[in-house]
Amino acid sequence: MPGAESRGVDSDIARSLLNVVTIVLSVCVHEFAHAFAAFRLGDETAARQGRLTLNPLAHADPVGTVLLPALAPFLGFGAFGWGKPVPYIPTNLTRKYSMRAGEAIVAAAGPFANLVLGVLSAGILVLLSTTFHVIELTSAVGVLLQAMVSMNFILLFFNLLPVPPLDGSKVAAWLFGRKADRALDTVQGAGMLGLFLAIAVGGFVAVPLARVLQSWTYQGFLALIA
Repeated sequence: MPGAESRGVDSDIARSLLNVVTIVLSVCVHEFAHAFAAFRLGDETAARQGRLTLNPLAHADPVGTVLLPALAPFLGFGAFGWGKPVPYIPTNLTRKYSMRAGEAIVAAAGPFANLVLGVLSAGILVLLSTTFHVIELTSAVGVLLQAMVSMNFILLFFNLLPVPPLDGSKVAAWLFGRKADRALDTVQGAGMLGLFLAIAVGGFVAVPLARVLQSWTYQGFLALIA
């Protein structure tokens, strides 16, 4: 089942459209989860700025969510993108948790949302294609659902890399405390160079992990309906 989307997308224009749709949906859910977590922990900054919504217009970045994914097939690289960062004020977060823990929860909410969306997409795909036999894997819906699984699992692992400004840096700062601060500050001090290196290296880490999780997820759903 994994990989069938490549057989159903036979033109750069179709791949471009598929990239934009999957990135927009995945990023929208990711950023909404950040806003929701911050709101639930007591900070209303994102809510006041209209980010507590699943409306893609509130979260889409013109370059990262639309232009780059659209051009990817024509430039010869894989789909990748980002949304507008969700603003929040750490000092507004509830004192039930330490500030580091609160920031980690807000940060982890995005990747967790991608995990849920990826698993949900896989479940729907298995039900529609294998249980009810209403779609083919190479149909438009089948290809879209497979792309959603792949994209969300990649975003899950990529965003958990402990590299500022990725979500994993906040999680690492909470897990390892001040021991992680110097390393994170060093990476952050590298600026865009550090981020570009993280993107390059992250692909070698996130993509294989995403493929393994994708395979396990499909196998799990297939076992449930067997």
